[in-house]
Amino acid sequence: MTSETTTGRTQPLPLPTLPVTYRPVLTRLVLLTIGSVVLGVLSLIAVVLPEGLTATGTLSDRLTLAGCGVAVFGLTALLSRPKVTADAEGLTVVNLTTRRRLAWAQVVRVTLRPGDPWVSLDLADGTVLAVMAIQPGVSKQRALADARALRALAEAHGTASAEADGTAGR
Repeated sequence: MTSETTTGRTQPLPLPTLPVTYRPVLTRLVLLTIGSVVLGVLSLIAVVLPEGLTATGTLSDRLTLAGCGVAVFGLTALLSRPKVTADAEGLTVVNLTTRRRLAWAQVVRVTLRPGDPWVSLDLADGTVLAVMAIQPGVSKQRALADARALRALAEAHGTASAEADGTAGR
């Protein structure tokens, strides 16, 4: 991966220090804050709910309110889960409900095209893996910088470097 300087020459971009983790920090903060507030408010209502306010006013009404708060918090925690961690051996991609460990040699290409909701990894087996941790929706500049850094890491450690040192396909 290269960067053009003011002199017109290209220089390689510096690689991030490994291990490095990418995640949508602002999205995570907003989701966990909303989940916590909803959980707190519904739990507070369940505790201070006066008898007779509902048709029955029973313990089950209170538990239902608190349970709804827990469900909302659980959903927002699930939505804030995505991250990708790169280390010397490869990548760990954590999406909403899945976690996948990849060796660098398995990553053929890192892409983030205009209009894509997140980065995609083209894998050596012909499949594509979404990396929901790098999303241009909130901060396009941050997502582009993270995608470039991940691409530089993949190029430095992946199949291109394996082919150069003769270890590709082993």
